[in-house]
Amino acid sequence: METFRRLLPSASALIIFEAAGRHQNFSRAAEELGMSQAAVSLAVRKLEDQLGVPLFHRERRNVELTDVGERFHADVTVGLSRIQKSAEDIRTKGRESNVTLAASTAFGSMWMLPRLARLRADLPDIDLRIQTSVRDLDLDEEPIPLGVRGGDPANWPRYHSAMLAPEIVFPVASPRFIEKRRRPDRPEDLLGLPLIHLEEPVRAACDWSEWFANAGVRYVPQPRRLTINDYVLVMQAVLAGEGIALGWQHLIEEQLRSGALVAVGGHVLNTNMAFHVVWPRSRELNTQAQRVRDWLIEEGRRSREEDKALRSA
Repeated sequence: METFRRLLPSASALIIFEAAGRHQNFSRAAEELGMSQAAVSLAVRKLEDQLGVPLFHRERRNVELTDVGERFHADVTVGLSRIQKSAEDIRTKGRESNVTLAASTAFGSMWMLPRLARLRADLPDIDLRIQTSVRDLDLDEEPIPLGVRGGDPANWPRYHSAMLAPEIVFPVASPRFIEKRRRPDRPEDLLGLPLIHLEEPVRAACDWSEWFANAGVRYVPQPRRLTINDYVLVMQAVLAGEGIALGWQHLIEEQLRSGALVAVGGHVLNTNMAFHVVWPRSRELNTQAQRVRDWLIEEGRRSREEDKALRSA
């Protein structure tokens, strides 16, 4: 750095040189920078003396970059542009108070919404924006810092990730449905009962065939009485007593604790997959996004501990 400091007089000299070379005119550069034409000319002359070569051809009122000047100007322009962008990014990161989280409608409405009061209490200065989509958004292409994805992180090499919840699936029904029928305690007891099917348009999701196969029960699909492509609507149909559906534990934990939903079928499928909060490797998270990420991770850990305690009680 000491050599660099001896070689160049100051950063301001480079800024003046960049403007003069871009305009090919000292007067217009001076006007842009709020200086006098004489000050611009003097700064350029000192830079030339420092480097030991002329950077401009001077003819009366016109100036033109020399060949050396053109090469140096191109490098200075790139360097100053990068410094400007970096400074703007840092300043923006320091000022932003809103953080966007990309997630499915199910996660947004069933996992996040019940926790918003706690989020506001823990992070009162942050404005969280939840952007829902039927597909996992490419956070490298979108100006979104955080997302929630289900699956194997090995399939997302461009993202960092941290687990929020394991993928645990089991059938659920409403107390109203159980009162009208009976409580099915074994997997085979579900055969012949009205099963509600989730048909995800894009994301892969566990279905009844997979659950029965994991339970060791032969399942012959029957004509579907009710198929819905939105998980929130599936759960609303279950709550209304329309049938039995597969429930993802991390999404329905509140309804299970309140008794609005009841686990049935006597078999739990652990897919060995999980749901994660993800963020791009291609850029750094600002301070606010880091705080939201850490809050999500801690909330996921707390929920897992509560579920473990409930199961062992």
